[in-house]
Formats: sequence, structure tokens, C-alpha cells
Amino acid sequence: TVLTLFLTFDLVLFGAFTRLTDSGLGCPDWPGCYGSASPLGAHSEISAAQQAMPTGPVTHGKAWVEMVHRYLATGVGVLIIVLTVAAWRERRRMRGATHAPPGQEALSPWWPTVTLVWVCLQGAFGALTVTMKLFPAIVTLHLIGGLVLLALLCVQAVRYTRATSGVGPLPQTQGPRRLLWLALLMVSVQVALGGWVSTNYAVLACTTFPTCQGSWWPEMDFSQAFELWRPLGVLKDGSHIGFAALTAIHYTHRLAAYFVLGLLAWLAWRLRHVHALRAQSRWIAGLAAWQFATGLTNVVLDWPLVAAVSHTAGAAALVMVLTWTLCESRQVADTVTASKLNASSL
Repeated sequence: TVLTLFLTFDLVLFGAFTRLTDSGLGCPDWPGCYGSASPLGAHSEISAAQQAMPTGPVTHGKAWVEMVHRYLATGVGVLIIVLTVAAWRERRRMRGATHAPPGQEALSPWWPTVTLVWVCLQGAFGALTVTMKLFPAIVTLHLIGGLVLLALLCVQAVRYTRATSGVGPLPQTQGPRRLLWLALLMVSVQVALGGWVSTNYAVLACTTFPTCQGSWWPEMDFSQAFELWRPLGVLKDGSHIGFAALTAIHYTHRLAAYFVLGLLAWLAWRLRHVHALRAQSRWIAGLAAWQFATGLTNVVLDWPLVAAVSHTAGAAALVMVLTWTLCESRQVADTVTASKLNASSL
């Protein structure tokens, strides 16, 4: 499970790399490349497309990037199938045992089963990303789906670890746990906004910080900005999306980032008072700083590839750390005092 989680994290990063290098249509059909299993079999078709448009969406390099992404996704899918089959076989074995080992609940086969269904849905969105020519809503949903897949695998990894080590979840008051859920919700919303910025190529609509275009409130068109179901760069009526709409997309993500960063800082401060969750509090604080730094770098350095991929990596890591923290804690009554919590964590 940990191996699958690690490779899925890599898959999310490589998906960002595929999008940021404009390789999403490197092979304009699905699941193969011009009907072949690899770009080698489509050499003549790719060469013709590249000759007709040397900087276009189809080149030999972009085709390989796109297909490596698909190969990695296939590998993750196969591993999740193995996890599901193994989990159900283990459930059958434990039911036949006289005494079920502790942690049986943590080994529920329904978690990998749901994960398998979800990864199949992700594959469908991957196909639509290509066949619908990088439709912004589909690409953004594909990114969100990848992070949901990370969260599902993270839950299983934590539960397997607890079951094998015999360590139960840490008791936690309702306040910090509600704050954790709020943080995970707001990070998810911010990821969706960030995906919308990236898929609409709105990163460079504001190239200064903290102002945008020399103003604290630049000209923006929110009605065009959040017209969700439309092709890339085009509105429903066929006209091109305006620069004011791209500015609104960018600035909404930036304004939401201020709130999310403040919320993560508060959460990290609250968790540092719980001894057993101090490591998670440091991770949350560090990743929040990482996201601020990489986001700022994208703006002031004209969207460098390393910073853009790193920004996606930070978002994925935040989702994993928040999920990990939620799994390591459980809700108890607010009447439990902080001293008792610290004593139990020791």
C-alpha cells in the first residue's frame, strides 16, 4: 500500500509535468498513440504532425511524456487491483481463523475496493482529457481525482501501519479535529482553484506581488472566469475568453490562498500542543511555507517549470499530511482536558 501511495504521488507530479509541458495531446488518441502501444509504432504519424507544426501539441518528445504518464497510471491501477484481491483473500482467511488478529477493522477490504472503483473513474477522466482536447473542467476534475486517490491510499497505509504495530489512534478533542476537517476542505477548494488557474493558463495574468497589474483590485470579469463548462480559451458563445476573466481566475486563487495559509498556520500551532502530533504540525507548517514560496516564484519568475511542478507537489503532500493527521486521531468529548491528552500521547 505504501508503495502504491508513493507511485501515485509520483503519478500526480508527472501528470502536472505532462500538463505544464503542453504534452497532454502528445498522443491525440487514447489509450494508444495513433493506435500503437508506444510512440515507436507511431513514428511516421508523429513526424508528419511535428513537421506540419514544429511547436505544436504533437512532437516526439511530448508523445513520450504523455505515454509514460499513461504507463505509470496503468502500473498504479494494476497495483490497486492486487491490493483489492489480497485484501479480500485476507478477509476470508481471518474469517476462517479461530481468533481474528487485532486490527481486523483496519484491514477492511472495502477500502481498496472503493479505491479500485475510483482509479477506474480516474482512467475515464484521463481518456476524456485527451478526447475532449484539454477541456478545462475535465482537466481540473482529473487533478482533484488524483488527490482523492492519494487520500484513499493514505488512509489505508495508516490503518495497516496501526494494525501491524498494535497502536491505536490518538484521542483528540472536537475542536482540533473540526479544524483539521476544515483545513482539508479548504485545501481541496484551493487545489480546485489552482487547477482552474493552470488549465486556463491564467498564472501570468498577474506578474507582480502583492498587487496585481499595479492594483489591489484589478479589472476582473468573474462571469466569464467561472463559466465552467466550455472549451479551452473559448466561451459558450464561441468568443475568446477575455484577459479580465483570466485575471479574475488568478486573483481568486491568490485571495483564497491568504485564508488557507492563515488557517494552516493556526492548525499547526494548535497541533503542536499535542505531543504525538507535533511531527504533523511541523509538516503542515513547512508545507504551507513551501506553497507560499513556490506560488510566489510562479508569479514573479514567469511560471518556471520546476516551481510549477513543486507547487503541485506541495498541494498533494498537504492533502496526504492532513489525511494522515486525521487518521492518527479520533474524536472524543470536549470534556477531556488537554493535560489528559498529553498524558495519553506520552
